Amino acid sequence: MGGMSRIEVGILSTADAAGGLVIAGERSGVGKTTVTLALLAALAQKSARVQSFKVGPDYIDPMFHRQATGRPCYNLDPILTSETYVQQCFAHRCHAAEFALVEGVMGLFDGASGRSDVASTAHIARLLNLPVLLVVDCGRLSRSVLAIVHGYRTLDPRVQIAGVVLNRVGSDRHLDLLREALARIDIPILGVLRRQDAIALPDRHLGLVPTAELPQLPEILDRLAHLGHTCFDWPALIPLLQTAPPPRRADPRVCLYPPTPPLLHPSTPSPRIAVAQDAAFSFYYPDNLDLLTALGADLVPWSPLQAKQPPADIDGFYLGGGFPEMFAAELAANQPLRDQLRTLISQGLPTYAECGGLMYLAQTLVDLDGKTWDMVGLLPTAVRMTKRLTLGYRQATAIQTSSVLAVGQTVWGHEFHRSEVDTPPPQPLCQFKRYGAEHPHGVEGWSLHQVHASYLHLHWGGCPQVAASLVAACRRYRTRDCPSSSTRAAKPPAPH
Repeated sequence: MGGMSRIEVGILSTADAAGGLVIAGERSGVGKTTVTLALLAALAQKSARVQSFKVGPDYIDPMFHRQATGRPCYNLDPILTSETYVQQCFAHRCHAAEFALVEGVMGLFDGASGRSDVASTAHIARLLNLPVLLVVDCGRLSRSVLAIVHGYRTLDPRVQIAGVVLNRVGSDRHLDLLREALARIDIPILGVLRRQDAIALPDRHLGLVPTAELPQLPEILDRLAHLGHTCFDWPALIPLLQTAPPPRRADPRVCLYPPTPPLLHPSTPSPRIAVAQDAAFSFYYPDNLDLLTALGADLVPWSPLQAKQPPADIDGFYLGGGFPEMFAAELAANQPLRDQLRTLISQGLPTYAECGGLMYLAQTLVDLDGKTWDMVGLLPTAVRMTKRLTLGYRQATAIQTSSVLAVGQTVWGHEFHRSEVDTPPPQPLCQFKRYGAEHPHGVEGWSLHQVHASYLHLHWGGCPQVAASLVAACRRYRTRDCPSSSTRAAKPPAPH
């Protein structure tokens, strides 16, 4: 692209640095993920300290960010957490970073309810006082780009649109028309991607295919890095992307993030929590795992797809969401593991299961092709894939006690699934209502033995007491047969 120079990192002093940059779209599907990954991949080839974030509850886009940067991507969601948590998370994670980039969600001003911009990309940009780079799909317009960009630029004066990226530009003549139109409002064009530059990321029923299932991902990232190097105005972008120096004195009104690990007696054991992490179970917020560690837990990654037995000497399970329906045959074929899990959990091993984890604990799973597969068999229900997408924020109130929730406790979560149980729980765990609704919408969730199983995805930054309760339950399990916690020696996990 003529006029765009290759990335030159480190050309500005710290004093010139901004706090980071938000990538926003004028609507969904305009290419903001492609732009984000191109920038991240190019930056990561020059600096190991590139920190990314994702607006909203999404799990899959952050997986691609992590592959591009080598660092966890953190979600910024004021509904699942709070405005203060969003600010603290961003500041804390940027502390040791050189560059910061936030990928938005939907259109710039599209909020959770559709009636306001709460939890929108614009909301996050205001909270963090960051400039916005607006991605515009120019595939079917020319002069009208002026009206679109002018409208986005003026709708909310609190949101600073620092420039635009013109995506799906068809020809040099097309680009000339777009530039001529935008010259009237003097807005910087900081990137141009041609129509032939499109890089397709494979998707399916719940969005993009996760990174663990893409052996061609390194090649894709290399292509994205090439776009990043050649299609953007780096001298203008660098000062926007550089992180700001930390404040000289911390605000005493601000809580510590992440929470300080508890002061434990030297003899207090560290509970070992087995975290299912493979292609079938991959939906975890990094904050949740960090919080468990901060609370004193030892995390033991393992794979229900590959392991012949659970990890040895564990005190709890964390079964996150993912795509068990895509790997139902493999999960069903591993009967020895399923039998061991059913025995361990039914004997009281604390278990936290979200969405895909709930599906795995059911009696059977009917996949997208209508085939039925045996699962762990702990929950007295079958799970069936449907064509209907259940999606949205939920406020859940516990109507019975589980291993992590007390009766009356309220949490905010997010549902995102195409499956349903065929037998509702006889004693539901939670009553919930949709975001923005005044009245309860339904009930769901299971609490039996020491299992908490729900379709609701929770970000524990908004409910750290859930993580604390899980760690406490696992610690009680570890010391259940011991007069002194020091009498039980830790054992290494079994090979698998």
